[in-house]
Amino acid sequence: MTLTIRKTQRPFLIRREDYAAEPAGMQAYFDYTMAVRRIGDWLSERYDCEFHLYYQDDSDDAWDGMEDDIRSRYPGIEHAASLFDLVETRIFKYASDPAPDADIGRRTSAGGAHDIRKSVRNNVFVYPAHRVAFARVPRFAQYGLGYEDLIFAESDAHLDRFLTEMRERQLADRQLLVFTDTREGLERRRETAERPVDREGVFMDESLKTQIFRSVDTFFADDRSFYQTYGVPYKRGILLYGKPGNGKTTLVKSISATVNAPVAYWQITEFTGSESIQQVFDAAVKLAPMVLVVEDIDSMPESCRSYFLNTLDGATSREGIFLIGTTNYPEKIDPALMNRAGRFDRAYEVKLPSEPLRLAYLTYKGAGRLTDAAAVAEAARRTEGFTFAQLAELYVSAALELHQNGATDWGPLIAGMNADLTKGRSREWMTDGTSRRLGFAMGD
Repeated sequence: MTLTIRKTQRPFLIRREDYAAEPAGMQAYFDYTMAVRRIGDWLSERYDCEFHLYYQDDSDDAWDGMEDDIRSRYPGIEHAASLFDLVETRIFKYASDPAPDADIGRRTSAGGAHDIRKSVRNNVFVYPAHRVAFARVPRFAQYGLGYEDLIFAESDAHLDRFLTEMRERQLADRQLLVFTDTREGLERRRETAERPVDREGVFMDESLKTQIFRSVDTFFADDRSFYQTYGVPYKRGILLYGKPGNGKTTLVKSISATVNAPVAYWQITEFTGSESIQQVFDAAVKLAPMVLVVEDIDSMPESCRSYFLNTLDGATSREGIFLIGTTNYPEKIDPALMNRAGRFDRAYEVKLPSEPLRLAYLTYKGAGRLTDAAAVAEAARRTEGFTFAQLAELYVSAALELHQNGATDWGPLIAGMNADLTKGRSREWMTDGTSRRLGFAMGD
């Protein structure tokens, strides 16, 4: 269905001049009940139906989705009106890739340095096809302006259909829900996965790769026959560990891109605590069946590790969640997390690539476009100890040399990177006779 957005003048529903004679001054201007009534009356008159007021009391999922629709210029949403004439209606922020020109979001510089668009606060946004509206209403508070989040809909059925369609759209767009613990609390945002990785793009021991993806496919099978037949609790946890650059992130990206289920990333920081742990798992259970990725799980603060373990052990806290943890430092992992059903059932080491895997990876990257097959095979043989990340850099360096000089000599490139690897292991970097180990010491 194609939705035509009407280009009409967006009014301010509440103007200061209407309250010029009020003795209460600005307090009357920000009257909450008056604002709710005016929004409801205006919506009912504009769309020729009665709108009812709703409030989402368990999370901000609907609001997060609405903000994503504004940023992505989803054609099913329109800016219908602004609320208070003395409160800002637009926002700006730095953005490397802001929204293109549109009524509710526009690119403002040739380099795309700033994103200027309609703000969520002090505006009314409507999904006309669903008869659902959002209004973040400013309220006068002791230390400035707060706000109230209001959702209007024609009926329960209209709202239910809208929320279902929003969830299906997010799944189809492969949007990732990203949780980040900050000083101000748990931050949520949705991101569209960049450069999705298919399973052919995952390079690791073939038997291990098969085992991991079989576990994933069994979990997300439509009939869940394995779990029902054998009476296995419907939850799963795997831990991926190994040196940086060996493909843990690539494996996780591939799992995320190839399952028909919501995917959430949780970025643990020094601000992670019991409250944010509970919020993340509450949100995950509502999205289940889903994938929850906990990156760098070894960075979990000591103060909340027991709470995290207790949450994993909860009877319903993990139902329908496929939990993936990653770490570069398995020695820092709490032993209580490992090999215990209901926590992380299996731990898989993602090892340095063997020579056949290095050859397969260089071939996949396109090394055959830079030189002949024999040279690629020789490069794979001489790069023992390289991670996939270092092999990727070798490919880029070879491509740059070909582009600049018209030919590629893999030998010096590999020798140079090998020298850097040796320096990294010994931590001896200087070559002028004044070398010393790099590190931190008092007085440095």
